Amino acid sequence: MLIPKRTKYRKQFRGRMKGKANRGNTIAHGQYGLVALEPAWITNRQIEAARIAMTRYIRRGGQVWIKIFPDKPVTAKPAETRMGSGKGSPEYWVAVVKPGRVLFEMAGVPKEIAAEAMRLAGHKLPIKTKFVVSDHQGDVYVPVVQETLADAKKAAHAAEVKEHEAQAAAAETEAKEGGEAHEG
Repeated sequence: MLIPKRTKYRKQFRGRMKGKANRGNTIAHGQYGLVALEPAWITNRQIEAARIAMTRYIRRGGQVWIKIFPDKPVTAKPAETRMGSGKGSPEYWVAVVKPGRVLFEMAGVPKEIAAEAMRLAGHKLPIKTKFVVSDHQGDVYVPVVQETLADAKKAAHAAEVKEHEAQAAAAETEAKEGGEAHEG
């Protein structure tokens, strides 16, 4: 599991998770990425579970990069302890993640396999995530958001509505032409 070798201070303040990620928000190494959509603390156990889910699915093909590191200690006091007597002892480590942060990257596998592996990894995390594909332009990777299932459903519904309107207009013109034929 991921934990720091040593830290300057044993305990940290909780901090805040406001705003979007302004670093680590582009794909740097691989072709595909898993991007956070919500702010959260992601524990070292969750990161490891997601990594295992991905590597098991892609079997020995491809390469996976973990782009976050749990470097924040979270303290906890023992159960049924009275208030006071200082801060608790460090229990586990978390990575502070903001929206837009690339959590994992992958390369060397087909897009469908990468998408499914990232989906399985996303289920191990406590936040909503999305699969992105990098659009390689020179030396800079620009993440291109894959069309989500909701977008596809909206597009299909819009096409259905347009088709229904076209059928209604055709029926209306047919009715008018039929009415003119009876008159003449």
